[in-house]
Amino acid sequence: MRTLLIADDERNIRLGLKAMIEREYPGKYEIRLAADGKQALTEYESHPADIVLTDIRMPAMDGIKLIKQLAELPSNPIVLILSGYDDFQYAKEAIKHKVKEYLLKPIVREDLFAALGAAEIELAERESIRNLLEATDQYRKGMRDNTLRHIWARPDIRADEVEAIASEAGLREFEPSYYIGLLDCSGHQRHLIKSNEYLSASGLEGDYLSLEDKDGRLAVLTSREELLLGMARAIASSSGGPGTFAIGISGEGRSIAELRVKYEEAHQALKYRLLFDGSDKIVLQFDQFKQRDRAYSVPEEKIAKLANMMGTDREQEMKSLFMELFSANALATADIGYFEAVSRLLNERIFDQVFRTYGEASVEIIKVYKMAGSLYNFVHIQDYIRSAQGLLLSLNDYIRHLRSAHVDQKDMARALEYIQANYDKELSMTMVSNHVSLNYSYFSEAFKDYAGLSFVQYLKKLRIEKAKELLETTDLKVLEIGDRVGFENTKHFNRVFRESVGVSPLEYRQNVSRRFKETSF
Repeated sequence: MRTLLIADDERNIRLGLKAMIEREYPGKYEIRLAADGKQALTEYESHPADIVLTDIRMPAMDGIKLIKQLAELPSNPIVLILSGYDDFQYAKEAIKHKVKEYLLKPIVREDLFAALGAAEIELAERESIRNLLEATDQYRKGMRDNTLRHIWARPDIRADEVEAIASEAGLREFEPSYYIGLLDCSGHQRHLIKSNEYLSASGLEGDYLSLEDKDGRLAVLTSREELLLGMARAIASSSGGPGTFAIGISGEGRSIAELRVKYEEAHQALKYRLLFDGSDKIVLQFDQFKQRDRAYSVPEEKIAKLANMMGTDREQEMKSLFMELFSANALATADIGYFEAVSRLLNERIFDQVFRTYGEASVEIIKVYKMAGSLYNFVHIQDYIRSAQGLLLSLNDYIRHLRSAHVDQKDMARALEYIQANYDKELSMTMVSNHVSLNYSYFSEAFKDYAGLSFVQYLKKLRIEKAKELLETTDLKVLEIGDRVGFENTKHFNRVFRESVGVSPLEYRQNVSRRFKETSF
């Protein structure tokens, strides 16, 4: 539906024109009315119209002044002049301001409808041109966005290649001075930046391109650094204060051949957010960090020591050594690459190595392992330090227990060997636990876990099995056999044997002898 504004100081004429148009074009126009030019201008500013039909002579503001005011606005309506005077001077003024038609009172229906028809044709042409321009602008923006994504996604791209494809995409307009901002912000904030609302709020103007890079961050290319700073202020103000986002800003670029370099500078600057509390630093400019020590020595020998200590009881020493990796001096002066290198070496030489050697630990440790795998899983480096140190100590404890369990296995195997060699002698759990140098109570529990029987049950079972072998294979007397397998007297031997086997030693031998004779025939 088109909008039509009628301005005339005579009420009957306003209403008559409205009724005439609505009868001829039912439902086609939303018609609003104004009694003079001033009222018409106010109405138009609050509700812009496609067509303005205005009288010339009106109080407060006449038609010519209204036309001049409308011509200064960003979007111009189709203007139709209505006058009761066949005045050439008015006609000249109207033509100067691109009035579509000059209609004389009293209005002839056919003339009015013809004027509206001509206005419709021009509106349609305007829409066609606007759509074509929008499509062209969209294509141009899409081409530039894709070019920038291509440049920024290729770390090996040459400067001459960058210059060639950036020039073809029309990016030279940002020369001879531009900046790139890389924003870590919410999806809502990205939408407002793209829709230009933050620039309007900050009162800033200027050409810029905004697009998401391959990692989902919002990148902004502009010729004005102040535009990026104003954008940051507007976001902070609208989001309730700092801490919810950060922006990394490159140094000044002077040639489009530097687009890749400047993007990396913005990326590097944004990384430094890790070293600052979110409330302290939301704007991170590359030039502020250029003096950071890029040659800061990575203490590989300390990480090697930590790796060698894994599984030991030297926890306090490990804590101290770990904290030396993140000394106050390093936090204050080292380039962000130092902390990336330390994190990488901790992963490669300790964390990953532990899992390769010992297998997966508990679910809780694995969760921390996945989180501590990257500095940038954390908002602040102190959070990373706490997480990585916690993982280090948890894995140390995990290895210590695994090694302890392995030692237990060896100790229990030695204990069984000792029992096998000495079952026929007077033997107690105290003697065996002392032989393998283990605490009596601990040995009792560990032995039962390992053998599936208590020490007393295991020794009794072993002696009975040895007695059965002797009863089956020798002619030794029951008294002698009991003594040979470690029983203190025949009575005790007979009782234990009957409890275990169900018959006396003598009955067992007789049953074995009987079965042998039966199988011989």
